[in-house]
Amino acid sequence: MKSYRKELWFHINARRGFVNITHDVEKCLHESGIKEGIVLCNAMHITASVFINDNENGLHNDFEKWLEKLAPHEPVSNYRHNLTGEDNADAHLKRQVMGREVVVAVTNGNLDFGPWEQIFYGEFDGNRNKRVLVKIIGE
Repeated sequence: MKSYRKELWFHINARRGFVNITHDVEKCLHESGIKEGIVLCNAMHITASVFINDNENGLHNDFEKWLEKLAPHEPVSNYRHNLTGEDNADAHLKRQVMGREVVVAVTNGNLDFGPWEQIFYGEFDGNRNKRVLVKIIGE
């Protein structure tokens, strides 16, 4: 069995944003040489997410609106976490909803997706460098 590890770095120049990282993960898979196994992708920051869904701008806009209704950024005084001097309690909650990680099967050297599935990095407290771990295990 082989193992491959790589960190992908992102800097979103806004508080929130979504980035399609499918091609980055596919590149990692090809670098690994693994043909059968699994890929794990996880956000290594507690205010960011990795998730699988459709690459459709309207849907991403819907995510943004829905998440802001669930956990509005302002007023920041609504959150006990922000009493520590931070203003990102909403980002922690948004991450919890969107998830930390995804696992994708590898079959014949390709990511084994269902129709329309792609991998995304979700940022909820941006304007700084953050990373995603890509771990691939298989043969």
